[in-house]
Amino acid sequence: MQWWPGAATATSLLHDVELIMPAVLTVVVPLVATLCFIRALTSWSWGRCTNAMAQEGKVFVVTGANSGLGKETARMLAQRKARVVMACRDMAAAYLAVEDIRKTTPNGELIPMQLDLASLESVYTFAQELLADFPQIHVLINNAGLSIPDEKEPMTEDGIEMHFGVNHLGHFFLTNLLLERLKESAPSRVINVSSLLHRHGIIDFDHLSKGPLPSQKSGNLPPAYCNSKLCNVYHAMELGQRVGDSGVDVFTLCPGWCYSGLMRHYNFPWYKYITIVPIAFLFMRSSNKGAQGIVHCALEENLPKNYGTFGFYRNCRPFTSQTPFDPDIAKQLWEYSDNLIKTQAPSIVKRVLN
Repeated sequence: MQWWPGAATATSLLHDVELIMPAVLTVVVPLVATLCFIRALTSWSWGRCTNAMAQEGKVFVVTGANSGLGKETARMLAQRKARVVMACRDMAAAYLAVEDIRKTTPNGELIPMQLDLASLESVYTFAQELLADFPQIHVLINNAGLSIPDEKEPMTEDGIEMHFGVNHLGHFFLTNLLLERLKESAPSRVINVSSLLHRHGIIDFDHLSKGPLPSQKSGNLPPAYCNSKLCNVYHAMELGQRVGDSGVDVFTLCPGWCYSGLMRHYNFPWYKYITIVPIAFLFMRSSNKGAQGIVHCALEENLPKNYGTFGFYRNCRPFTSQTPFDPDIAKQLWEYSDNLIKTQAPSIVKRVLN
């Protein structure tokens, strides 16, 4: 007896499902197991910071510490009892980050301070407050970064292309303002968080502070972001050359492809998500996993400088880029950045000199 119209159809469908389910499971289960194995294998290759030594009395400055890689870096340093200055643009987000970190560790000292890398005035103010409050600074971690669709043509407060201004120039200025204190606190370190995307960057001094080259805009990668990440490496190269044997060691690193909120300004169409999700499952790492490399460069003793004046790391190991870095370009970028600050913010430069 049929209790509702179509009961026979439903029964037939259930019977069909029962027939095909073994075949489906025969395919799906091995596929899922294989994907999980690849994920585990990939994750194992990422490396981790094994230095658990207490960092009491050490002062670490982490830019962009309110989220993503910066927050996880601050968390791991606090776990090791360090004093961590969390340099953040959004102070409300900074205090929420402190609250979140305190759920996992009571150790260390977390000091939120305001820093907007899109404003040279803010960089100068932050540096002066930091120098007044901290007689020693042991590690500067230039982590903060952003990626915004280039068609929006974002500019900083000082009229500089946003990626170059925030990801490179703000950190360049900050590093210079803190450099003497870092030397006085030696042994100390400066760490620039770059990206594997530096390989797609181009240093063209006619366009660098204005935006990417027109020829770069036809690709799928964010050109201005790639350019800024290449600048991070060249900054480390020239900085390492200039500090010499002063006791300040310089490193740059690629933290890997991470869930860090970096791409929050992008709106991808739904069909791209379908493509990205399985790839992300296999190769994308958490912010905690990505921060392992940052903390490794900050803490590990006797790290080799595989590029002579500086070290380049990925997966907690020395990394050799496919890009042939030119020391002359590194020097030119330093001079270009220095002159740009003098041109765009002359009143701030006068205060620095005085």
